[in-house]
Amino acid sequence: MATGTSSSARRSTWWQRLSERLAPSSVEIEADELRHKFGSLHTTLIADAPLAVGVRVGGTVRSLILRCRSQVPALEVELYDGTDVLTLVFLGRRAIRGITPGRALIASGRVTRRGSAFVMYNPTYELLPVVA
Repeated sequence: MATGTSSSARRSTWWQRLSERLAPSSVEIEADELRHKFGSLHTTLIADAPLAVGVRVGGTVRSLILRCRSQVPALEVELYDGTDVLTLVFLGRRAIRGITPGRALIASGRVTRRGSAFVMYNPTYELLPVVA
């Protein structure tokens, strides 16, 4: 009679789950550090941001993409705070001085959804000092 899984397979699965709990990955450590950093700046976590209400969120710039929408440029900035990603869309802009990948900033505006993604159009923003 076959039992379906061997005891060594169950043991290795159990060990993997235990080691994942005890030793977080570098991605989890970075996300936790970002959550604490921006939480202390009195910002709303992106994952907790209500839709269509003015909020202040903070995060680190992951990427910048220049898109043209109906002949009008739009700079899209991907912001990550350790909980989720928010795309900041600056209509009519090709670049913004100081906004570069890895830079921390705080953005204020209304969060909406575009498909399954969180988006904030033309937010006001504050660049945070670069820490060396």
